[in-house]
Amino acid sequence: MAWTPFTVAAPTGADLPDDAVLYGPEIPAEPTLRLLGDLAGKRVLDLGCGAGRNAIAMARAGARVIAVDEDADQIGAARRAIDAADMKVELHHAPLAELAFLRADTIDAAISVHSLVQVADVGRVFRQIHRVLRPEHSFVVSVPHPTFALLDPAGPDPLQVRRSAFDEQPYAHDDPRHGTHARSVGALFTELTRAGFRVDHVLEPAPTVSGRGPHWSPAMEKVPATLILRARKEGI
Repeated sequence: MAWTPFTVAAPTGADLPDDAVLYGPEIPAEPTLRLLGDLAGKRVLDLGCGAGRNAIAMARAGARVIAVDEDADQIGAARRAIDAADMKVELHHAPLAELAFLRADTIDAAISVHSLVQVADVGRVFRQIHRVLRPEHSFVVSVPHPTFALLDPAGPDPLQVRRSAFDEQPYAHDDPRHGTHARSVGALFTELTRAGFRVDHVLEPAPTVSGRGPHWSPAMEKVPATLILRARKEGI
């Protein structure tokens, strides 16, 4: 998992702790937000696993983790981190919407942390997650907050608006292979609902007050940097 260019820095994940699931830079982690519940013995999908630190955290909590990323370099980094942590995680190098290797109704929980900004058809991803999740089980997705995405947090004026909230075109990413898609709360809610999910939590966490990490921007004191949605698969 690597934070997107909405943050001041873009680490590979190696400088992040792997003892708890993180949902974004400089915000409370899973022990505080409590979105996943007890993971012991659960089969959990980490979609867009990046360098693997959330996959390791969930494996430490007793989950059977399936981690997917479409970037071969990230999969390599995740494999090295998992081996170094002496954890067991099932890794797959695949596009996030191509989960044919998973059977329907076999996953107990799924997460996607800051990985969907580079996906053009997010509805297709949501439909695939809905297919593999067990009914009434949870999918937690975090993205850069759409309001924060309007700013220039690394610029001389971190509160400078750099783009329109109504501009639906992807814009330049630090990685030239990808465009960055900033979606509104309404757009994400609509796509989840269309895919058969019921959203039960919408969080815009305030930044943590103890210390400032390498991803800190003064803009975070004024505008939430991360949006988190938890949705449950509807159906029987």
